[in-house]
Amino acid sequence: MSLVIDQVRREASKLLDSQRRSELGQYMTPSPIAEFMASLFSYHGKAKLLDAGAGVGSLTSAFFSQALREETSVDAETWEIDSTLSSYLKNTLDEYVQLGQGRIKACIHTSDFIEDATFSIQFGGDNRYTHAILNPPYKKISTNSKHRKLLRMVGIETVNLYTAFVALTVLLMAKGGEIVAIIPRSFCNGSYYRPFRNLILQTCSIRQLHLFDSRNKAFQDDGVLQENVILHLVKGEPQGSVIVSTSFDAKFSDYQQIMFDAAVIVKPNDIEKFIHIPTAIEQTSAPTLCTHTLRDIELEVCTGPVVDFRLKEYWRNEPDDNTVPLLYPHHFSNGILCWPKLHKKPNALQLTPDVRKWLMPRGHYVLVKRFSTKEERRRLVAYHLTDDALGAAYIGFENHWNVFHIGKHGMDENTARGLTTFLNSTALDEYFRVFSGHTQVNATDLRNVRYPSRKKLCELGQRAKNQPKDQATIDRLLEELETP
Repeated sequence: MSLVIDQVRREASKLLDSQRRSELGQYMTPSPIAEFMASLFSYHGKAKLLDAGAGVGSLTSAFFSQALREETSVDAETWEIDSTLSSYLKNTLDEYVQLGQGRIKACIHTSDFIEDATFSIQFGGDNRYTHAILNPPYKKISTNSKHRKLLRMVGIETVNLYTAFVALTVLLMAKGGEIVAIIPRSFCNGSYYRPFRNLILQTCSIRQLHLFDSRNKAFQDDGVLQENVILHLVKGEPQGSVIVSTSFDAKFSDYQQIMFDAAVIVKPNDIEKFIHIPTAIEQTSAPTLCTHTLRDIELEVCTGPVVDFRLKEYWRNEPDDNTVPLLYPHHFSNGILCWPKLHKKPNALQLTPDVRKWLMPRGHYVLVKRFSTKEERRRLVAYHLTDDALGAAYIGFENHWNVFHIGKHGMDENTARGLTTFLNSTALDEYFRVFSGHTQVNATDLRNVRYPSRKKLCELGQRAKNQPKDQATIDRLLEELETP
């Protein structure tokens, strides 16, 4: 059946309107992933299943197949709002209903899951689900949208459809109910997802987290560049140890797993409730030098203040005496500053009172890209912008940067060079991946990292002066600094 459902999935995918697909955030699940997800559940003779955003039925059919092997009867409710997909879904469900000979029941809701779920949570009875298998849509929810208002009515505050679907599912589950979902890993960190993390951690236990080493293989048919995690939750179960498993891709041929104490996954005193996912058995803690908060070392980090489209009337392609430099990540190539640069984005802003309030004075700054690209091996990519790099009194840092500073001013040169070296080290990058699986690096994430002391950063900066900036040299310098 897995080969057949994959053929159906590909066939249906070709028929989908690309704009409509983008609007709905549709990425359908390959059968090996669906089968793995179905294998994680406990089966106890009878199941009431929820699958929201069911597509052509890849997940539900995998669950049905596993349930029939486990001699479990299933009453399934699926949601699929797209008419093209729902017609394929009906064929899939009908086939299993016939195959199950009375042990499989299934229905399709072609209505909006968020509308139906919020109504059921507010006014429904005790007809709760025992199992839920999800590949929810991935799309931002605007602040004043109908969906955002409906979610707030049931106490859910979130910014993306995928977390909305999972949160609603949690509220719809019976005690002991199990949820297995494949979702972007971005919920593990960042302040926007804190309410969602609080919800799942307060109402559920995390039983397993599965990572794919390659961030473009899980949904390779759809060309998705997104780090995904398979999340297994149990509602109302006390939190115990957590299984962390990995595979390179959806083939699961190199599957490995290890058990971690819950305190490794979510630090007991972390108000942000970041979910740390160890990427290797030996790499579960920060480098030994990482003992200080940013506040301890009197440094700060913020998102680049310049939101370019809000200042579009002041854009200038060529700098002149009445402009200030506007710095984007594309102005760095292989660690080298290249400004000004021919690009669709401007190189400068006209210096006016409206622009001035978004600028910082010249100085030594450390810049970290908020978004890494497919080609970049490291999640953290940092640059040292020197005091004399741009020859201007003020600088505009565009919103795709994280900017390390001291009171909106630069820092001393050795600290800047040492911090840049530290941030670009393999040891820190591996530790950072434990709690950050998104291509985005937020200022909140960087505030939660622990750093060497200011003295150690200065020493590292002195050692790094006039040294090559290749990865081996960076890692050697940090290792030498850690050695007594």
